[in-house]
Amino acid sequence: MLKIGLTGGIASGKSMVATRLRELGAVLVDADALAREVVEPGTPGLRRIVAEFGAAMLDDGGRLDRAKLGAVVFGEPGRLAALNGIVHPLVRARSAELVAAAPEGSVVVQDIPLLVETGQGSAFHLVLVVEAPEEVRVRRMVEHRGMTEMEARSRLAAQASRDERLAAADVVLDNSGGRGDVLDRVDRLWADRLLPFAHNLAAGVRASRNSGPVQEPYRDSWPLQAARLGGRIRAAAPDEIRAVDHIGSTSVPGLGAKDVIDLQVTVPDLAAADRIAELLAAAGFPRVPGVNRDTPKPPETDSARWQKRFHANADPGRDVNVHVRAVNSPGWRYALMFRDWLRADPGAAARYAEHKNVLANQFAGAGTTRGYAEAKEPWFTDEAWPRMTEWAARSGWAPPSYTP
Repeated sequence: MLKIGLTGGIASGKSMVATRLRELGAVLVDADALAREVVEPGTPGLRRIVAEFGAAMLDDGGRLDRAKLGAVVFGEPGRLAALNGIVHPLVRARSAELVAAAPEGSVVVQDIPLLVETGQGSAFHLVLVVEAPEEVRVRRMVEHRGMTEMEARSRLAAQASRDERLAAADVVLDNSGGRGDVLDRVDRLWADRLLPFAHNLAAGVRASRNSGPVQEPYRDSWPLQAARLGGRIRAAAPDEIRAVDHIGSTSVPGLGAKDVIDLQVTVPDLAAADRIAELLAAAGFPRVPGVNRDTPKPPETDSARWQKRFHANADPGRDVNVHVRAVNSPGWRYALMFRDWLRADPGAAARYAEHKNVLANQFAGAGTTRGYAEAKEPWFTDEAWPRMTEWAARSGWAPPSYTP
């Protein structure tokens, strides 16, 4: 199933987006609703809260007085941590039950207000963040929730910052305008990305790519995206994966590139690569058949030494190449050295950019990158290899050390 994490700050409109996704066909798991469910009268959760905070937290009917408890913990980090230590594990366990019960092939949306604060992003195929400017959210809280402006700003200050939420977001849904605007965005997201992603995930196939070798200016968001994607990959097989590194052109600051994130997954050996293939596919990165090795480069010309496994994105909204290579293999070493050389030598990066632009113009309109990729290969051997090995020897460069 496709697992979506939905979050947003208070008064951002997250609940409205959640409702719309449920109307479109998603299975909705609402963390706020579960947080109330797990402390209903007679539950272990309520008994633990009474033991921690006292019977004064109950109303006359024996139910949790949420407003009174909120007043006790607000602005008190220690007391809030104690409450979260009771409620959050119960909510996660109940959420897991509901997710496990969802039909195969479902789009499951988990509405989690504190997704960013609790660091759960890597548990989802995508994180959607509903966002609105602070002043808009303050106005909503004052007008619709009866808060004073000071109370509203205090609530905002107690949550993750806008920058923290945006750093965790694969998709940002702007809800600064009217209701119809954000719902239209949700409808398009559902039709154009979520449903195709769910289909590809169920079928175990990569998303189609129809663009040619278009070179885009460098984007500061590329490393952030790589870090999020790498976190999901690490979480898929933590016992087998030694590292996930951002490689390729998008990993070099200032270098233009195709808008494709390349990641190198370090494993002890290719047997481990095969063991994690289904786990990577379930995480949204199915294996691509027929791509089993890199082009050999001197002095290691034995093609058997250049074997790898290649996976790619099932998500139609983000092109990703995942190269699974054994630690200390020549292809693994080359990818890291090439990246670090380009980062350290602006002249080398400029020459590579010029070479790519010439080939991109040559293969413009091809509708595929195959010819472009093949035409680049001689440059890697004839131009890059001698220069980068000389740089590595001069600088003392060495790859990271991992235990196989």
